[in-house]
Amino acid sequence: MASHDVSSIISQALGHGVTRSKRRAMQWLHKAAENGLASACWQLARSMYGDHPYAREVGRVGEALGVASSALDIESHDVPPYVLTSVVHWLRKGGHNPIDNLELLRRTAEGG
Repeated sequence: MASHDVSSIISQALGHGVTRSKRRAMQWLHKAAENGLASACWQLARSMYGDHPYAREVGRVGEALGVASSALDIESHDVPPYVLTSVVHWLRKGGHNPIDNLELLRRTAEGG
């Protein structure tokens, strides 16, 4: 019985027998982005823009300081304004250029 408990603990530690959760994965991505990991910031911004499961729920920021978008900028994107605000926040936090990357995200969404 004891050896079964040990093997169960080892299996869980290695991720065997653990249910995959897209929400939990997105929460971990958010934590990495919050800590300033550039690749996590980019992936969270991209996931939010692309409306991947749970991305907009987990990555949403209230009011991002210094994020202002003109009506023209918002109209050229087919996403809600709060999503653009959050995407810009994460791009900036990761050290990415929001203007260039928003254009890249828009073109990718239109083509794909």
